[in-house]
Amino acid sequence: MVASPQLEELVGQSSAQQSDTLQPPTPAPVLRRSSRPHVPNRRYMNYLLLTDGGEPECYDEACQTGDASKWELAMKDEMRSLISNQTWELAELPVGKKALHNKWVYRVKEEHDGSKRYKARLVVKGFQQKEGVDYTDIFAPVVKLNTIRSVLSIVAIEDLYLEQLDVKTAFLHGDLDEEIYMHQPEGFSERGNKNMVCRLKKSLYGLKQAPRQWYKKFDSFMHKEGFQKCNADHCCYFKRYRSSYIILLLYVDDMLVAGSDMDDIRRLKQQLSKEFDMKDLGPAKKILGMQITRDKHRGILQLSQTEYINRVLQRFNMGDAKPVSTPLASHFHLSKDQSPQTEEERDLMAKVPYASAIGSLMYAMVCTRPDIGHAVGVVSRFMSNPGKAHWEAVKWILRYLQGTSEKCLYFGKGELKVQGYVDADFGGEVDHRRSTTGYIFTVGNTAVSWMSQLQKIVTLSTTEAEYVAVTEASKEMIWLQGLLTELGFKQEKNVLHSDSQSAIHLAKNSAFHSRTKHIGLRYHFIRSLLEDEVLTLEKIQGSKNPADMLTKTVTIDKLKLCSTSVGLQE
Repeated sequence: MVASPQLEELVGQSSAQQSDTLQPPTPAPVLRRSSRPHVPNRRYMNYLLLTDGGEPECYDEACQTGDASKWELAMKDEMRSLISNQTWELAELPVGKKALHNKWVYRVKEEHDGSKRYKARLVVKGFQQKEGVDYTDIFAPVVKLNTIRSVLSIVAIEDLYLEQLDVKTAFLHGDLDEEIYMHQPEGFSERGNKNMVCRLKKSLYGLKQAPRQWYKKFDSFMHKEGFQKCNADHCCYFKRYRSSYIILLLYVDDMLVAGSDMDDIRRLKQQLSKEFDMKDLGPAKKILGMQITRDKHRGILQLSQTEYINRVLQRFNMGDAKPVSTPLASHFHLSKDQSPQTEEERDLMAKVPYASAIGSLMYAMVCTRPDIGHAVGVVSRFMSNPGKAHWEAVKWILRYLQGTSEKCLYFGKGELKVQGYVDADFGGEVDHRRSTTGYIFTVGNTAVSWMSQLQKIVTLSTTEAEYVAVTEASKEMIWLQGLLTELGFKQEKNVLHSDSQSAIHLAKNSAFHSRTKHIGLRYHFIRSLLEDEVLTLEKIQGSKNPADMLTKTVTIDKLKLCSTSVGLQE
């Protein structure tokens, strides 16, 4: 069978060319080994990377690996923790009740000092639970990334201490309201009671309500300790003392604690350790895959994802690719017309890890890389049916990251005040001619919040597109103002910058205009904000607007200007 040239081009392999003309029968050639280098299947390589070096998938596999003794110790540590926490009690299974199954999950975790820790966790198969019988509510909040960056900006400006804590087996601390039974853990059935089951007294990993029960337990403890929960973010806690204050951020079982007095932080750590099984990680170095580097002498704090980006590049075989200088080049004019039109083309693109690559890029974008916001937004529109041109654009973004993996957000001294920048690209989307809204907000000259998103309506003019964008950006500014105000940093008349004089004029003048009478009521929200002096709207030159990189493809010089003006640099 002749190999598809399209597949060769996508995968990067060559094939022997065969003549289209008929040839007379010839004797079978002597078998020989191909001289081409053997390239492992990409999906297999992705599997190896995802499993982090061959971690066991089940209990039997863990007992048969070369690290069986280490996994056994990890399981015993987990069981000791479960027993000391009085997570369950053995009981007979009542008539009409069903016991849930469980499994062991194994992970090799890398510590901050580079050492490896073998971790085993007992997980309930929560998919066997029935709604209304085994659980009701399951929602549990986590701290927003915008909140984390805002607090890091406060830490740099106010020169606060920044510590990190981890709750061991956090979900085990939650109390259960429902009557739930589980089979005994594999390999640890109690002698003489093998036919009995575990009646859960406390929450366990895998239960659908486990995150919610843990959050309720922790929230109750924080209120008892005198901390206030921010309305802007329910995982951000604040407590003010006579001459100091503490801010605590919670992301499931990871905590960041910022404070002006180290003694107050130590007392909080002691109280937390009395209530929960805590691990003190000392000065914060890494949170959610983001590296935190601090130079207190220079008053600088850096937030980066160099390690994560390098892993992504290796995962998609782009580690040695030639770097490019912009996230998306001007020759890319992506549309649905470039999606596969035949079954053969769709089968070809099904072998490309398009959605996985988009997800990896998106995490980098939402954490530390606003410079790829527009590019990722464009390529993510075609996830349902990506074509070759779309995949080439994704690889272009990866090539850009290959050359800029060291870029990070620099938090330093500055004014603890929210500044906003907004822009719109009128009709930039090819398929439906919708406009793109882009905004970016800074606290102390460093970006803490950004977005690049297609507008939900089709606007009829540049003025209307910019006006809609200004309204969307104003909502985020109100939220940031509320967050900082709750943390004790009052915000007054924060400035939102737009490069559209006509949109500013339309927002400040509520007179009737025949060309704007059709604009939806919700987009006039900006007018009430200006009248109430909640914020101010000012003009900025288009050449100096950092939000430009979130709405359109920009030149190398413009990209550098936009990035450095919001604290994103190497």
